[in-house]
Amino acid sequence: MELTGKKIVLGLSGGVACYKAAELCRALTKEGASVQVVMTDAATHFITAVTMQALSGKPVFSSQWDPRVNNNMAHIDVTRDADAILVAPCSADFIVKLAHGVCDDLLSTMCLARPRHVPLLIAPAMNVEMWSNPATQRNVDQVRQDGITVFGPAAGDQACGEVGLGRMLEPEQLLAEMIAAFQPKVLAGKRILITAGPTFEAIDPVRGITNLSSGKMGYAVARAAREAGADVTLISGPTALATPFGVARQNVKSAQQMFDAVMDHIGGQHVFISVAAVADWKVVNPSEQKVKKTGDGSVPELKFEQNPDILASVATRTSLAGWPYCVGFAAESENLIEYGASKRERKGIPLLVGNIGHNTFGQDDNTIILFDEHGHTILPRADKLTLARQLISEIAKRIDKNSLFQ
Repeated sequence: MELTGKKIVLGLSGGVACYKAAELCRALTKEGASVQVVMTDAATHFITAVTMQALSGKPVFSSQWDPRVNNNMAHIDVTRDADAILVAPCSADFIVKLAHGVCDDLLSTMCLARPRHVPLLIAPAMNVEMWSNPATQRNVDQVRQDGITVFGPAAGDQACGEVGLGRMLEPEQLLAEMIAAFQPKVLAGKRILITAGPTFEAIDPVRGITNLSSGKMGYAVARAAREAGADVTLISGPTALATPFGVARQNVKSAQQMFDAVMDHIGGQHVFISVAAVADWKVVNPSEQKVKKTGDGSVPELKFEQNPDILASVATRTSLAGWPYCVGFAAESENLIEYGASKRERKGIPLLVGNIGHNTFGQDDNTIILFDEHGHTILPRADKLTLARQLISEIAKRIDKNSLFQ
């Protein structure tokens, strides 16, 4: 559970999106967080304190004069051991209070009185015209300057019947943002390009050559990079995985398509991480129609040629420009130490991640080995997100030492 041991104060201001706060509260607790709900009077017109108490397992606070707090100072005591305050939904009116230091109810007073080390995060929710109003945008700019983190809003259908920006992010998206908020921002301001998943080389319109890669490791790396503050683009072969929140994704099928997409996006990237299991060869004589079995048992003759080497091509570019920093993946079936070290040198890259393919494809955990100019380091078996976060940390350490990335 990603939020085990974390105490989250969940504030609700008035808005229809309060119904999402109920699901968000449940999601936070399922991830191990202790959630203390604080509601404005306006919020109680959209959802009851009884519902939020049932979901959080804690009494809900809404009054500045609540006698259940020993010193009658809920605006002080509730936040003193908190790890974060999230206001979701955060109305236009409540953003005004945050921007101008207004404290006329428990939630706004609590936000103003919170210790400086406790992060304040808000998820705006309002009508599209309210969101786009210059006054609202001035207030949002101000709260950002004051160090308040703004999640969203999203665009789409609104309860009023209009369409546009202003929708509160969905509970699963806010959960992802909360988990990311506790990760070190070691790649803040960096642009990262990642490939993931298998490729598919057509034999005919319904058949092809592929491999057992699920894409799980590449998607975990994309999530970890985004959690670390990077602007992440993911180029993915065919998978059934959901795109990590906040990651830009482009789908491709063949190795050639992946090569073209990488070359289109590589300009301006600080780091390139080649996680995808790219087919080494493609069929040069695919049939335009489905190949039928014959009565005499003969089989079609397939001719192959080598696919472009994506990682080597980017590494060549790196040798000329000095960046992006290149990280490769090697899936071997044997002799990983020997083959991983030689592949890193052959590709001309500073860092290569090796694993045994049949032990990782489709699995939720893995063991990986990092190869660099100093030798190799084994990262013990763990779930793929944990390994991805460790890898991102290692990459951040390495690029921090390179003046080209400053």
